[in-house]
Amino acid sequence: MSMSQSSRFPAVVVYLLPFIGWLYVYLFQRHNPFALYHLKQAIGLFLFLLAALIGWAVIAWVLAWVPLLATLSIGLFMMVILAYAFGCIAWLIGLVHAYRYQMTPLPWVGKWADQLRL
Repeated sequence: MSMSQSSRFPAVVVYLLPFIGWLYVYLFQRHNPFALYHLKQAIGLFLFLLAALIGWAVIAWVLAWVPLLATLSIGLFMMVILAYAFGCIAWLIGLVHAYRYQMTPLPWVGKWADQLRL
């Protein structure tokens, strides 16, 4: 296996096996900058999707207490669906970049995720 192939495997695993892959790279591949880069990208994408869901839940809970505005929270759920559709596309882009041995940030979340401290 060449150096790029051995570095590529943990980066791909980060996207394919979210929590297990993250632990594998964090514990056993910390010396691999390519794998750490993609670990940050995958965790950043996960945090973005988690924030979208929690943000909607908080807003929906507040709107549920206001008469006639509870239906607005149903409409706002479309934003969560769009965020998750974006997440699927960004996940696929990250997986392709890891497989092609490219260190290209993910759209929207990549530059922020690159600054995460692990």
